[in-house]
Amino acid sequence: MRNIVPVQAVVTATVFDRGPTAAELDAIEAEMPVISAEVELLDAQIMILDRTPSEMDEQRIRRARRRVLAARRDLANLSAAFVPEVGA
Repeated sequence: MRNIVPVQAVVTATVFDRGPTAAELDAIEAEMPVISAEVELLDAQIMILDRTPSEMDEQRIRRARRRVLAARRDLANLSAAFVPEVGA
């Protein structure tokens, strides 16, 4: 007679159990201005969900959109600065 035993998971850590690497943390830090700007835009949009936006609300949303675009532009320029030239 054979014993039926559940298969146990490996005790060692897998790739998914580890924390972020230094490179991943650097990438997150580089993207934080974009993340913060998008959160600010989302907050402005949430404020007007249940009411008609006033002129101040519209200005806040426009400013938040401009900040998102500027942060994305800065991140794209930063990323482009680290791309090696083709054929170099």
